[in-house]
Amino acid sequence: MSFDLDAVRAQFPALAIKDDGVRRIYLDNPAGTQVPRMVADAMSACLLSANANLGGHFRTSQAATEIVNSARDAMADLLNAPSSDEIVFGQNMTTITMHISRSIGQLLRPGDEIILSRMDHDANVWPWVLLATQLELEVKWLPFNTDTFEFDLDVLDDLITERTRLLCVGGASNMTGTLNDVETICAKAKAAGVLTYIDGVQSVPHVATDVQAIGCDFLACSPYKFFGPHQGVLWGRRELLEQLEPYKVRPATSAIPECFETGTQSHEGFAGVKAAVDYFAWIGQSMAGASSGRPALRAAMDMLFAYEKLLATQLIEGLLDIDGVTVQGITSPDAMERRVPTVAFTHDKVAPGYIAESLAKENIFVWNGHYYAVEVAKALNIHEAGGAVRIGPVHYNSAEEIDELLAALRRILAA
Repeated sequence: MSFDLDAVRAQFPALAIKDDGVRRIYLDNPAGTQVPRMVADAMSACLLSANANLGGHFRTSQAATEIVNSARDAMADLLNAPSSDEIVFGQNMTTITMHISRSIGQLLRPGDEIILSRMDHDANVWPWVLLATQLELEVKWLPFNTDTFEFDLDVLDDLITERTRLLCVGGASNMTGTLNDVETICAKAKAAGVLTYIDGVQSVPHVATDVQAIGCDFLACSPYKFFGPHQGVLWGRRELLEQLEPYKVRPATSAIPECFETGTQSHEGFAGVKAAVDYFAWIGQSMAGASSGRPALRAAMDMLFAYEKLLATQLIEGLLDIDGVTVQGITSPDAMERRVPTVAFTHDKVAPGYIAESLAKENIFVWNGHYYAVEVAKALNIHEAGGAVRIGPVHYNSAEEIDELLAALRRILAA
């Protein structure tokens, strides 16, 4: 069996939209993907037939409870979590991280060290910097090589000391696209008794994620980056969640994981997340020939990543063929395994904002700026110059769309 792009694109109503007769080309996916019809249908059904709070004896409340439980089960399958009780939902990864950082901070003392990364989105940087300021912690930084766009993990060995308590790093960069070796990073941290918090927002949409194999203590992600609704999800190791004191109002339950979910949640969001995971399972079963459950999800992610690597290679080779373009990330064709298809570039004469605006006029959607990857942009010396143009194909994009993008770029940059 093989990947069927036409069948995939048929699942996404947004891909058929035209503006003044011109089709949309969605390459803004690192900031948020389009959703398959089954996600919209699941959210609509929740609002129309299960719109109630949890814990009641009546049918709508019981239906909403089932939706919430099934969404936890689905995310546990996607992340290979030992238990759905370890799955915490929230508004988005940033909000969840801000919230849970306060609870994690209760395990820390003045003088303790935390290690942050120069490659991360600010959602996995500034919450911890704020915490360090409040608690008088020492912040240490793991740099990346700006020539290879990867970490030198020997540096991490020098950073970890007997005072190190927490290490925060991303699964993949939302600017350079680099896939980090989080398994090795977490193994080094675990050997030193250091907790690990992984930002999986950019890695979970592209590669099969197994929190048990990674060996991390926490992993956060955002379903709206993998074809779901605007939600955030945190996986936390149960024995650690049990140690944390949640910040909650008095009547709220003390049971895990609900105690970390402040206020009434978006039950329709839960329904959409479950449907997004079901979409991956559909691909795994119908195109990869897998059975169901976790095997289908793993098969789907492996198949989709293989296709996305083809798009990334085509895109990068085309960009490198344009005079004045510098790709801010790994470019070697034999290294596509070490990056996601998110590709950022700069031009030696034309500003990123002008390029993105010009593409938008042709109904080609991309982003420009630093995309909250402040430390990355500063390390690459592009922060003050307006950052970079970011192009992010996913598996519903086509080779023809990449060709259209490249042709448009050649016209814009030649003007």
